[in-house]
Amino acid sequence: MYLKKKTYYLILLCFIPLLSMAQQLQQFSQYMYNTVAVNPAYAGSRERLNITLLNRNQWVGVNGAPITQMFSVHSSIPGTNLGVGLSFINDKLGYENSTYIFADASYTIKLNDDYRLSLGMKFGMSRYGLKADLLSDPSAIGDQYLDKIFNKWKTNIGAGLYLRSDKWYLGISAPRLFNYDNPTDIEYVAIDRVSSYLIGGYMYKMNPRLKFKPTFLVKYTNGAPVSVDLTANFLLNNKLWLGVAYRVTESFGALMSLNVSDNFKFGYSYEFNTSTLNAYTSGSHELFVSYEFDFPKPRCNCENVF
Repeated sequence: MYLKKKTYYLILLCFIPLLSMAQQLQQFSQYMYNTVAVNPAYAGSRERLNITLLNRNQWVGVNGAPITQMFSVHSSIPGTNLGVGLSFINDKLGYENSTYIFADASYTIKLNDDYRLSLGMKFGMSRYGLKADLLSDPSAIGDQYLDKIFNKWKTNIGAGLYLRSDKWYLGISAPRLFNYDNPTDIEYVAIDRVSSYLIGGYMYKMNPRLKFKPTFLVKYTNGAPVSVDLTANFLLNNKLWLGVAYRVTESFGALMSLNVSDNFKFGYSYEFNTSTLNAYTSGSHELFVSYEFDFPKPRCNCENVF
């Protein structure tokens, strides 16, 4: 097998189990600011046109460690109960580059004056590729794994539910519903697996100048360990968010974001790993920028902090 001919091929094989998980479970400390990427029912829920950019450098210091960029835009459609969105994720790990492009559509049902339930669908494509210098190497040419698995576009769909009030939210989703298996007889690769997400949060007003918002995100992929993210954020004077994050058995982190105005915010988070990997990395860094355009008559006049 050609993959065994060079050291970096062996390294790639060692990363295969992790690659399959990374393709399904892109990790974000500030997941509460890119909800539409995992739950299409969130599209339009802010009653504004929202644009978010996010960059994550994971396990800094580890050669070939994950680097992820995300762009999302979503909006309600004025005068209707509809929402639309678009998300783009670029995920790099070692020699691999995964790209996801998905469109979102949602429909919101007003249950009563306090609660709204949104139903969403996600439609799009994903591509798994390798760097050109690896694919052009004479040792790799003709390899069945590289020829049949990488640099292929796959279509997929997803679905989600999102229940919210002005104090709390709860959502469940599966952003990619189709399984894609390795078409060869190689046993160690699972190209795509259904991932399920459960998210929730609550806003508690402690006093006029201080609010507390705990949130959680649970991720499950068939054949991979369950991942649980917990965060606790405090909002000071409706301007500054400060918080801590814990990914169970994996990492601790600190989060900060600033509401520069009613429309513009940015944030940063830092994580340090709690496993044996901590000896090889200085941590993970994440930055996001978000801007929103107001609509003259939102569907809901409630405060939206989610």
